[in-house]
Amino acid sequence: MITFTNISLSFLGRKLLDDINFQLNSKEKIGLIGRNGSGKSTLLSLILNRLEPDDGKIIISKNYKIGLVEQKIEFSYETVLDEIISVLPDERYYESWKGEKILSGLGFTTEEILQNPKNLSGGNQVKVNLAKLLLDEPDLLLLDEPTNYLDIFSIKWLQNFLHNWKKELILITHDRFFMDSIISHTIYIHRKTVRKIEGNSKKLLNLIKKEEDIYESTRVNQVKDRKRKEEWIKRFQSKATLASRAQSRIKMLEKEVVLEKLNYDENLNFHFNYLLYKSKKSMIEVENIRFGYSSKNILINDLTFKLNKGDKVCVIGKNGKGKSTLLKLLVGEEKIISGSITNNLLETGYFGQMNIDRLNSELTIYEELYKSANNKNETEIRKICAQVMFKGDTVEKKIGVLSGGEKSRVMLGKILLKNVNFLILDEPTNHLDMYSAESFMKAVNKFEGAVLMVTHDEKFIKQIANKLIIFDRNKVFVFNGGYDDFIKKIGWQETISEQAN
Repeated sequence: MITFTNISLSFLGRKLLDDINFQLNSKEKIGLIGRNGSGKSTLLSLILNRLEPDDGKIIISKNYKIGLVEQKIEFSYETVLDEIISVLPDERYYESWKGEKILSGLGFTTEEILQNPKNLSGGNQVKVNLAKLLLDEPDLLLLDEPTNYLDIFSIKWLQNFLHNWKKELILITHDRFFMDSIISHTIYIHRKTVRKIEGNSKKLLNLIKKEEDIYESTRVNQVKDRKRKEEWIKRFQSKATLASRAQSRIKMLEKEVVLEKLNYDENLNFHFNYLLYKSKKSMIEVENIRFGYSSKNILINDLTFKLNKGDKVCVIGKNGKGKSTLLKLLVGEEKIISGSITNNLLETGYFGQMNIDRLNSELTIYEELYKSANNKNETEIRKICAQVMFKGDTVEKKIGVLSGGEKSRVMLGKILLKNVNFLILDEPTNHLDMYSAESFMKAVNKFEGAVLMVTHDEKFIKQIANKLIIFDRNKVFVFNGGYDDFIKKIGWQETISEQAN
């Protein structure tokens, strides 16, 4: 279907891909993995012919239809349903019902399907683009972080949809569990080339680690062996009786292929700077709060809870029910109708989906982080830059030219520079690769203060939460316990399995 032959590509004099060779075959579902900046999105651009390789050839079967979820938002129709069925050719127009089914699976209500897509939230607009792609039914789906902005229900539905997909797909995602539940093969971009196997990402990563461990052991032994030979030559080459043997060994050493030491990617090591919380009071006390954008649209009613040092609380539920709004209420971006919110001596690190709009577009990444540096020196600031994947000269890029994902990483960097005792995080891993996301969540787990986080990643919810704030059953309530206990004792009103079907 698609064949890459000897593909190489450089950017600004730096080799990104070197002698790439692989083939995408019929009905293969590929998980594409690699560090941020390794070339995953670049590989998709090559397939889409948006980039030309420096060397090599890409062969795509004739009339092979490729579809990509576009982050660019452009709508032409007055309703969500009309927008997505616009992709259907005349001979498939009778399949409009499939569009409604896809929208329902992605969490749209009957009322929302008839809304103007331009009036939807940014997350729901991305979901409309995803629905258009799925309805279009291309031969190859290219999915770059498709779970971003999807809630638990929509992720499960998409997981089931892709599991039953009969054609080809290439999937990039930070959610390793989601990926491995769908794919048949894995491609790993590593050391500027690719490795493809049948099986999941864990199998491939373990295989490469084993091979590189063997390589390194062989290299170390070679270094020791060469050192012994060089010492022998140095000792005996001046002796007449052994000079010829010494010359022979010198020639053998010169012909020997020397194994180079492998350069390993530095593992990200996120660390939040904890500011000691000295008060004996709860860190935050919420009493009977009520909020809505109108009297007919009450999102939060009579919600009461307290957060103490060490609490890790995940806010979960469907999109559009008020999860992000709750976070905005706690930091004062929105005002409650009634009730009270009491913060006691808190220093808060807040990551909100829309906070990127507050970045100064005229400043560089380094200058923006410097504003939050709390007297940290340049080396410490650059270390944080590297943690959020801005290394070397990239810290001199202006905020105004960054993508949404890059701006989100700048916001994370600003939090990492602060001394805080309370973290409020709204889907913080959306723009991190799987390595960075896992590292970030380890840092959240180790944080000594309190954490309140919106996330739809069930793996992270299970790892982190000792309490839950749940939007379900047309209300919001607190559950004192982890996610598995919630599913066992209460469960969702509309089960995820029903949504998936």
